[in-house]
Amino acid sequence: QVQLVESGGGLVQAGGSLRLSCAASGNIFSINTMYWYGWYRQTPGKQRELVAGITSRGVTNYADSVKGRFTISRDSAKNTVYLQMNTLKPEDTAVYYCKSQGPNDYWGQGTQVTVSS
Repeated sequence: QVQLVESGGGLVQAGGSLRLSCAASGNIFSINTMYWYGWYRQTPGKQRELVAGITSRGVTNYADSVKGRFTISRDSAKNTVYLQMNTLKPEDTAVYYCKSQGPNDYWGQGTQVTVSS
């Protein structure tokens, strides 16, 4: 019904920046019922952790580890959620996943972010 596709990952040196995108496609009515979007990240052997979230009204929240460095935003006209990541650190290395929450929940396939020291 709804598909989420992440893009924008890659290899970057510590201190650099990346912008991740999460594009939603499928049934537009279903997309409009989503009340929350979030970015998660996961390293092999570790639990998936919430990085940032944004409500349908634009209220945001961030993990303490990324506060002040990452910014989550939405472009409703493009059905896209972004994660701007600045001042990247090696510990930010992970697979980043987009998630939408509503009557049904959806996950993207993930995009790899690697930060070299």
